[in-house]
Amino acid sequence: MTQDLYVVVERDEDGRFVGEVPQLRACYAQGHTLHEMLANIREVVALCLEDDPEAAVSEFVGVQKLTV
Repeated sequence: MTQDLYVVVERDEDGRFVGEVPQLRACYAQGHTLHEMLANIREVVALCLEDDPEAAVSEFVGVQKLTV
């Protein structure tokens, strides 16, 4: 079974790429390149789903920009 998950990507103060899958609880990974971070997040997602196959995957709605 396949499912679509979304990765929110940021770059930290050290220049590393940090990814989060907001649809899964505590699903984060980082890498020195975008490619490395995506490979790492795939492993983390697999572990999250393996650990709890019945994990409720919330619906990703989107990202909004907020200016304060």
